[in-house]
Amino acid sequence: MTVPTLENNRVKLSLLDLSNYQHLEGIAQEKDLIFYSPSDISTPEKLRDYVQVAVDGYYHKTIIPFIIYDKKKEAYAGSTRFGLINWKNKVLHIGWTWIGHSFQGTGLNANIKFLMLQYTFETLNFDKVEFRIDERNNKSRRAVEKLGATLEGILRKDTLMSDGFKRSTCCYGILKEEWPQIKATIFKTF
Repeated sequence: MTVPTLENNRVKLSLLDLSNYQHLEGIAQEKDLIFYSPSDISTPEKLRDYVQVAVDGYYHKTIIPFIIYDKKKEAYAGSTRFGLINWKNKVLHIGWTWIGHSFQGTGLNANIKFLMLQYTFETLNFDKVEFRIDERNNKSRRAVEKLGATLEGILRKDTLMSDGFKRSTCCYGILKEEWPQIKATIFKTF
């Protein structure tokens, strides 16, 4: 599987692996960066373990992890990935996204999601993208809704968090046939 570099004038997404994850160590330790995630990236060792899981998934063709480089700020900003890739059914998840606090609200995430959606629907020719978000994470839920994703349901108490809390997960989706309209309206300036 050849991993593309997804890139526009604002952002560059390239393969995240054990050779480059150190660029993210400072960001990963920012307070409450992934509060709503069951993952833990709070120490260099835990971040390395997090990346190792992504690398293992990459070799099993179920994950494509990216390191995010913000061209405007000329700095590494965080990480995102395609996950739970189902090649047979042509469905994947976009998630595991975290960007440093100073990059949030700058339009960076919209650029990231545009490139990922475009690649999924126009290059991979997949039928559906899903997003799974903690029910309590209103900021991420609003962001995904702004992308044109539809709330399909809520999985009640389905994910164990690192603090022992059992979260409920909102399932959002975008279908391939919805992409042209979303691209022409929500992403019309891209």
